[in-house]
Amino acid sequence: MRIYFDTEFTGLHKDTTLISIGMIDEDGREYYAELCDYDREQCDEWIEENVLNNLKGGNFITKDELKNELTEWLSEYEDVEIWSDCLSYDWVLFNDIFGGAFDIPKNVYYIPFDICTLMKVKGVDPDISREDYAEMNEKSSKHNALWDAKVIKACYEKLIKEVI
Repeated sequence: MRIYFDTEFTGLHKDTTLISIGMIDEDGREYYAELCDYDREQCDEWIEENVLNNLKGGNFITKDELKNELTEWLSEYEDVEIWSDCLSYDWVLFNDIFGGAFDIPKNVYYIPFDICTLMKVKGVDPDISREDYAEMNEKSSKHNALWDAKVIKACYEKLIKEVI
């Protein structure tokens, strides 16, 4: 099963902390969580305006609770292939949820994939607006992890139809 995912975090640096995670599988099954134990001191004005203002609110959990919830959610699948956008930070944070790369659930393939590379291979400018490429014109919140995961899924679905 391909799962498309995105995370929001406190900044583009090595000590960043996870704010939220969104996932959607190829059939449309969703997972979304917001964390309460991220490092608020790392949140600059851009993070406040573009990420924190786009959180859904409500059920805030700790990273330990996230590990348990996500492990249970992922256990529904026999084999999982993870897809994201520019996934350098996302993948490190995903691994960190479980305590490291060797501790991710066994059904999750250890090699992640990204639509940036797929775009390049298919001759699509990887710097294109994802919403524009996926023709997702509805009003929603960019930098909300679940919305972004849905956009990644739509981009993937369009990309696999592209002829090189």
